[in-house]
Amino acid sequence: QVQLVESGGGLVQPGGSMMLSCAASGSVFSITAMGWYRQAPGKQRELVARITHVGTTIYADSVKGRFTISRDNAENTVYLQMNSPTPEDTAIYYCNCATVMGDYWGRGTQVTVSS
Repeated sequence: QVQLVESGGGLVQPGGSMMLSCAASGSVFSITAMGWYRQAPGKQRELVARITHVGTTIYADSVKGRFTISRDNAENTVYLQMNSPTPEDTAIYYCNCATVMGDYWGRGTQVTVSS
């Protein structure tokens, strides 16, 4: 099994910046990709960004050019740098990892973009 612990989140002003972190522990050798998803009130959970163990990244169109995902393989940690957020980015952000055994999820961290 893999345990994921998110940090960061909270209130950020539109146009500001925020970084989310997610540390993995447990069977980390089995992780093939890590990523961030989000769920806004009344909406389905959606992919924000994802990065494989070799560094290949994908982003939701809505965050391209504003958010950056990165990964520290030595620390088994994935980061999401959020620049120029808008109120539409307000959601609970969940860390996810894909392994040979299946997917694992963090508990989520609230991000609120508001002035």
